[in-house]
Amino acid sequence: MVVGGGFGGLQVVRKLRRAAVDVTLVDRQNFHLFQPLVYQVATGALAAAEVAAPLRAVLKRQANVRVMLAEVTGFDLERQQVVLDHLPNGGSGKTLGYDMLVVAGGSRYSYFGHDDWRERAPELKSLAGALDIRNRILTAFEAAEVESDDELRRSWLTFVVVGGGPTGVEMAGQIAELARETLRRDFRGVDTRGTRVLLVETADRILTAFPPLLSHRAERALEKLGVTPLVGHTVVDIGPVSVAIRSADGELENVAARTVIWAAGVAASPLASALASADGSQVDRAGRLTVTADLTLPDRPEVFAIGDMVRVAQSDGTIAALPGLAPVAMQEGRYVARVIRDRLRGRATEPFRYVDKGNLATIGRSKAVADVKGIRISGFPAWVTWLVVHLFYLIGFQNRVLVVTRWAFSFVTRGRGARLITDTGAQAD
Repeated sequence: MVVGGGFGGLQVVRKLRRAAVDVTLVDRQNFHLFQPLVYQVATGALAAAEVAAPLRAVLKRQANVRVMLAEVTGFDLERQQVVLDHLPNGGSGKTLGYDMLVVAGGSRYSYFGHDDWRERAPELKSLAGALDIRNRILTAFEAAEVESDDELRRSWLTFVVVGGGPTGVEMAGQIAELARETLRRDFRGVDTRGTRVLLVETADRILTAFPPLLSHRAERALEKLGVTPLVGHTVVDIGPVSVAIRSADGELENVAARTVIWAAGVAASPLASALASADGSQVDRAGRLTVTADLTLPDRPEVFAIGDMVRVAQSDGTIAALPGLAPVAMQEGRYVARVIRDRLRGRATEPFRYVDKGNLATIGRSKAVADVKGIRISGFPAWVTWLVVHLFYLIGFQNRVLVVTRWAFSFVTRGRGARLITDTGAQAD
């Protein structure tokens, strides 16, 4: 049984297509989401269907797979069963047995103990979150169009992105391009080029996983787009119409802003805690479970856990907290499938070893930074690299064709075809 149809779980399932096993894939949503492009849905560059693929369609030719739409809420490791709730027929509390279990629950954004901010600052980890953000962004421009008070109009045209990692950088750049290029001729009562985009990062630079040189280049590229990076700053409160931001020297500023987007701090899926509780083990401060060098629970070789929700205990006794990136989950998924195949053949498998293939982040049109195998590039070459890599990993031929077509159209026309507000009450106070 595989729990989770994300990058890691889907790799396990697909790599077992020729193995003598029956696979049940359980997920609470019926699609695989290509998370690295979700921010483009949030800014109208891509439609939701272009970054998601139905799990049943992806696996329809794999005869040894059964897909179940349900939410896993508990584990009975002694009886080798999982507990399923929220089944589509209204059922709950259903148990399902397994011989081998792979849990790939992923992660979610952490609001650092301020879960009340979630309503005011939606996150970009889910398709629902992206669509909510798109509604809020587009509604803000519509509100500015009809607002007669200058101060209130400025608050509608001020966007705060919290978190200077790749997602935050990409999001901030896309909002700036949307305002200064795509929408500037669409409105008559407001000049969208006056939009203010603040990127708030607690660390002393953005993109801390990249070399400092690339971080500084990305920061300069953002500034040219009209984004204001606030490094060394921390969001301390988020209200209905303002955001409180504290600088490194303790100075507090209340910024009038109606739209806040959360892209900071990651915590493991609650499945990690549920699995730890069932096993009698502990999770770390980020909610991650510790697994052995073959990605199994200690003393439970039939239970694997992979992806953002785990740390890996190395053979030398050290514990590696690998980055929460799609390549990590994919490599772990392929490794678990290999372990299962080797066990069926009576073979041993070497411990898991992550191969770092580098980091990529796009900033805007023809702008990106890349750190690949020690090669550090920025600008247009990095942007082309980013395009090729993302198209290669995008699930489904149809999705690749749609995305290439959409990107080509957007590049030539500077347009965004998915600018739909599907919930007019998205920002109602």
